[in-house]
Amino acid sequence: MSNPQTKVNNIISDKHLKGFQNYYEKIDERGLSLKGNGTDSLSAWFLGPKGENVELLKSLINTAIDKHIKIRQEFHPEDPVFITEDMMKSEEHKKGVRKLKNDTENFLNELQQSVPFFSLRYLGHMNWDTTLPAMVGYFAGLLYNQNNVAAEASPVTTMLEIEVGKDLCHMLGYKDYRYPAFSSNLISPWGHITCDGSVANLEALWASRNLKFFPISLKNAISKEEKLSNAKPLEVQLLNGNKQRLIDLNEWELLNLKADDVLSLPQKIQDDFEISIDVTTHILQDYSVQNIGLKNIIKDKNPVAIAPVTQHYSWPKSAAVLGLGSKNMLNIKVDLDARMDIDDLRRQLTECEQTKQPVITVVAVIGSTEISAVDPLRKIIDIREEFRQQGLDFAIHVDAAWGGYFASLLRKDDIPDSLQGFASFSEFVASFIPSFPLSDYVAEQYYAMKEADSITIDPHKAGYIPYPAGGLCYRNSAMRNLVAFSAPVVHHNEIDPTVGIYGIEGSKPGAAAASTYLSHKVIRPTQDGYGRILGECIFTSKKIYSRLVSLQDDKFIVVPFHRLPSEKEGETEEKIQEEIKFIRKNISKATNEQIVNNKDAMDVLRKLGSDQTITPYIFNFKDDTGKLNSDIKKMNKLNKYIFDILSIVPGEDAKLQGLMVTSSEFKREIYEKEFIDSLKERLGVKDDTDEPIVFIISTVMNPWLTDINVGSSPQKSFLDVIEQELRNAVYKAMDEMKQNGEW
Repeated sequence: MSNPQTKVNNIISDKHLKGFQNYYEKIDERGLSLKGNGTDSLSAWFLGPKGENVELLKSLINTAIDKHIKIRQEFHPEDPVFITEDMMKSEEHKKGVRKLKNDTENFLNELQQSVPFFSLRYLGHMNWDTTLPAMVGYFAGLLYNQNNVAAEASPVTTMLEIEVGKDLCHMLGYKDYRYPAFSSNLISPWGHITCDGSVANLEALWASRNLKFFPISLKNAISKEEKLSNAKPLEVQLLNGNKQRLIDLNEWELLNLKADDVLSLPQKIQDDFEISIDVTTHILQDYSVQNIGLKNIIKDKNPVAIAPVTQHYSWPKSAAVLGLGSKNMLNIKVDLDARMDIDDLRRQLTECEQTKQPVITVVAVIGSTEISAVDPLRKIIDIREEFRQQGLDFAIHVDAAWGGYFASLLRKDDIPDSLQGFASFSEFVASFIPSFPLSDYVAEQYYAMKEADSITIDPHKAGYIPYPAGGLCYRNSAMRNLVAFSAPVVHHNEIDPTVGIYGIEGSKPGAAAASTYLSHKVIRPTQDGYGRILGECIFTSKKIYSRLVSLQDDKFIVVPFHRLPSEKEGETEEKIQEEIKFIRKNISKATNEQIVNNKDAMDVLRKLGSDQTITPYIFNFKDDTGKLNSDIKKMNKLNKYIFDILSIVPGEDAKLQGLMVTSSEFKREIYEKEFIDSLKERLGVKDDTDEPIVFIISTVMNPWLTDINVGSSPQKSFLDVIEQELRNAVYKAMDEMKQNGEW
């Protein structure tokens, strides 16, 4: 499964292995385990938009520095100092200090022109403030500059990364279980930190590719190598339930075995035929796709991977890097809600089955980066069972880089192995910001994630952790061995001496693991921790959506991408207007307390907006006679102007910006005719060309937005400020179009 011949700077001695295992086994008594509850004080979790917790942050950072200096001073105190008092009094030293201070001052002044992600006015990318424990964890971690490529270079932060990986797996629903087909094999999940979601996606596709071709490699090795000849009677279970000798299977059968069956084969060979895993692993180097390449493994059809058109750009890039070819990343259409079209998936899988084209993996996106759409994972898993009956199998990967942390909304404290229920509608904090649950549809997809083979999740997105902190979790930890370039620890229940031999990166900052760890320690990935933050963000996102559908203006209209419930149900225009009227009266300008106490309003609110917290919308203008513009190019020009007004470019004074959003395009070559035509109709534009539709994006990651009043009036929410800034931007954009002769 690995390549022990490859030279890596990662020598693992028995001393290191035993020492690290002993160290990790004491994680509970050292108070470092990520078990139990965190805190429930949201006001203590962030620095605050005005730096309200500055004294707390200073105190914690100073403590981190003091602790770090203490270990420097206590490490062999008999050793001499280098920077003496006389040296510090020298003119050369003073000159160096003056330059350091001057350059730092200039540098810090320039940094103040950065995008103010911390602000209540920032509603652009998937970014906001980082948590206080994450800041402290990262700052403290960087003081020690540990490299998590090997435990002997990072004994503490490697331990923390292992603990974080377990915690992420737990949040996502993965747990230990015994595989029925091989009852002595305890299957455990495993996760680790990557630099970002793109690298995690690449690793997941890499592992799935190696998994797909492993049975072919093993058959060739057993057939040709004397040391493996005793394993010729090795039987495997086919998708139809029958058992056959591995060496008797044809290529198509070898390419379509269940993942857990394949991953258990080295252990099964050792248990049944007394051939050690080390011997099998060593021999396989001359047969694995990892070493000899695709062309020497499969002669006919190119293998493919499948993902919706809303896939992140890292997927075709990963296919190119792995030699699969970006054109072999098959695209699945999406429906009018931008979720994977199940009928199109079934059609393309049927074609692959009929033409005997291997399918490596199907990717479900749980939170697309532009629309926040959640693919129907439950149906994708059910479809895999259908195709298994026809002899076709594939891995399932969940790209939840953005959406993974929303699983915390479904996980209660102190319940170790279950995803249980929704947060009650009656549950809300003292300030009347509801801990709002996911919709029934979205929750169903999160429940299904535990059946996926691998999941990408980015702590540096909805985990509020500093960059870089992506993550990848495997349902079956043995899958990581497929991408190891050093001999792995093969027994599932042993502690790894390192996380560095798995994945793409070499050097990796221990500070990222430390940051994620400390944030998880204080803010648990449960309903009372991250679920509380993200639940309030969902509530705010739905209120912003309500403001948009309720907005009335004689000069323009705004159309949110996500349709109203009445529109999705195909109701009449009269019913649609009734729903808008209800939203305007009971939700749009109502206080949080009023909404929570109105069951009908809560029922409607829960169905509104996106699957998570990203709200896309489009403006269109009316001419001087009040007629709605029908020219798509002019509409696009308007939205481009709005984006320019509501974004920051280098050299601009960030402090003068009233609101910040981001923007993108719906392109026909991606979203196809039905999707684009439906949106055009709602916008009142007519166009038969391939002109894209430019749209504005507001992403809510601020849990306090609807709880902040303007002035002394409890009826004037900060959302009023945001709405007015949007209006002003539209008016200004229309004026610029007129001045430039583009009206």
